[in-house]
Amino acid sequence: MLGVELEGVGRKGSVVVAKTSRRLPVVLTRDEVGLVLRRMRGVSHLVASLLYGAGLRLGEALSLRVKDLDLERLELVVRGGKGGRDRVSVLPASIVPRLEDRIAVRRALHERDLIDGCGWAVLPGRYAHKSPRAGFELGWQFLFAASTAKPDPRTGALGRYHLHPSSVQRAVRSAARRTGVAKHITCHTFRHSFATHLLEDGYDIRTIQELLGHRSVKTTMVYTHVLNKGGRGIRSPLDSVWSTHDSEPPSR
Repeated sequence: MLGVELEGVGRKGSVVVAKTSRRLPVVLTRDEVGLVLRRMRGVSHLVASLLYGAGLRLGEALSLRVKDLDLERLELVVRGGKGGRDRVSVLPASIVPRLEDRIAVRRALHERDLIDGCGWAVLPGRYAHKSPRAGFELGWQFLFAASTAKPDPRTGALGRYHLHPSSVQRAVRSAARRTGVAKHITCHTFRHSFATHLLEDGYDIRTIQELLGHRSVKTTMVYTHVLNKGGRGIRSPLDSVWSTHDSEPPSR
């Protein structure tokens, strides 16, 4: 725009593009995860349990449909995740009873909605044209439904969209403050903790990549750096000084 030719532009290798710095993600210990979850209740607690227990993004958890859960095989399907890709992740066995209760509640609500003349679920892509009645089936209903029904902007049919993300975000922030843990804890922190704890348990990086839905393993590799911080398997030389001389560190 200024009409000034930059020196070196256009010649291969003459211009260096600045690299953006990559920050390490905030990761909770297992005890800290428990502290936060124990201070949550209701639907928000169940959603947060899936964020940590299945490594989901908040939007992926809220977009789950009833049919996406396989409680017997302990797996769930994330449809249209980041990059529009589907994937399968693990379903925590410890919350299966609560998920069964949630599905029962969702079934009863859906039956009442149908009686009231709504009960439509927004369908992906052109599926509404391919299977026009599918939106009224229980399987397509959002597991974590909103409290009120609204019309689908494409079809005008009344139904319930999923819970708004802000309600879960507020619940996580409130619970985190009450723990006293001096870390910046968000919904996404549970996903980071999921990946790091799997690495600690010895699962291979490729498996974790698939569970997280990363396109490149390089993205998943950041969690190996989190493990290195804090010295997993590495002992500080200062600790060996005290053990060698059989003495205690000086008091403050």
